[in-house]
Amino acid sequence: MDDISFVFVTLQRINTDRESTSTSLAKELSKNHKVLYVNPPIDRRTMLRSTNDKFISAHIDEIKRKENNLHKLDDNLWMYNPHSILESINWIPSTKIFSMLNLVNNRRFANEIGKAINALGIKKYILINDKDIFRSFHLKELLNPLYYIYLYRDYTLAFDYWKRHGRVLEPELMKKADCIVCNSHGFTEMAKGINQHSYYIGNGCNTDLFNGYVKWEKPAELARLSGPVVGYCGALTESRLDIDLLVHIAKSRPQWNLVLVGDESPAFRKSALHHLQNVHFLGKKNTKDMPAYISHFDVCINPQTVNELTRDNYPLKIDEYLAMGRPVVATATKAMYEVFADHVYLADSNESYVRNIERALAEDNDFLKEARVSFANTHTWKNVMGRFLNSLKMMNRDTQLAV
Repeated sequence: MDDISFVFVTLQRINTDRESTSTSLAKELSKNHKVLYVNPPIDRRTMLRSTNDKFISAHIDEIKRKENNLHKLDDNLWMYNPHSILESINWIPSTKIFSMLNLVNNRRFANEIGKAINALGIKKYILINDKDIFRSFHLKELLNPLYYIYLYRDYTLAFDYWKRHGRVLEPELMKKADCIVCNSHGFTEMAKGINQHSYYIGNGCNTDLFNGYVKWEKPAELARLSGPVVGYCGALTESRLDIDLLVHIAKSRPQWNLVLVGDESPAFRKSALHHLQNVHFLGKKNTKDMPAYISHFDVCINPQTVNELTRDNYPLKIDEYLAMGRPVVATATKAMYEVFADHVYLADSNESYVRNIERALAEDNDFLKEARVSFANTHTWKNVMGRFLNSLKMMNRDTQLAV
């Protein structure tokens, strides 16, 4: 299998300050294989509008200047910024008409990817599609890779943008994939109902960065606080988090500091949380700075609301919290029970959240810290890669893929 390369198409860029399943898997695979990571192409609407995203802006500037768009990131890892502009067509109400125009977009995208593949001299490759339902719908037929793998790691159909045409197109895409790999057991069960070659590969954590054995200096925003610190790190959005639960925690125990690190959605900015003295919004932080904050939280929380978006979702932040040795209280979702129940306090109501945070504060000790770190260290990207490669073997389609 050493002569086989991997090509990633995805919703997430590799040149950002936050890792994802696809970026981490790509980097792990590149230790032994040539990997081409294709950043999302720019569509017409994005091209014409201003954006605050510095990475998208850099991509647009590269297109305008007609600069080189194939960038070597490491010995075996390349990033490609497509220069062809795709049409913005998701507003079209008819899925039939959308699909006709989407084929045009797919051909443009495939032509771009083909240029990069040829430039790198790639002959045999496996194409991995990380939830890019529309732009990569026809790439199996247009590019004819050795295998077409669909990475199912989030329930995007919960969002209106994906729901309109994705309810029809994603199952069709999953049916024609040679293999589906999933990061949660719930997603695996769902995928198996569509494609028998669906396998669980789990999720990984950057345990070199999130290292509970390292002594991290306390950030200035935390150094000024007195009393227990109950913290959350991640995007602050009502689609995933329960605002009323957070208000309840803060009001129930005014002696606790509720620290929220991450970008806020409009609903969070307008919420009652901003009127509570013991709630502290610290804004978005670079990933490399996150361990310093987490290491000084007395208790970490993941106050998810339970809905179709979160029910089967694998929350990577739990691994990051545990890797830092911190006690964790989280909403009792299906995914939490399946993976983390032995190492996390699970809550199913506002009151049980408060009780479990109190337990976590009272029971924390060095033995539990060591157990958390050891458990999180089994969720490495090397292990995920191993399960991914084993999934290819389990397809039992070609003996040359035996690992």
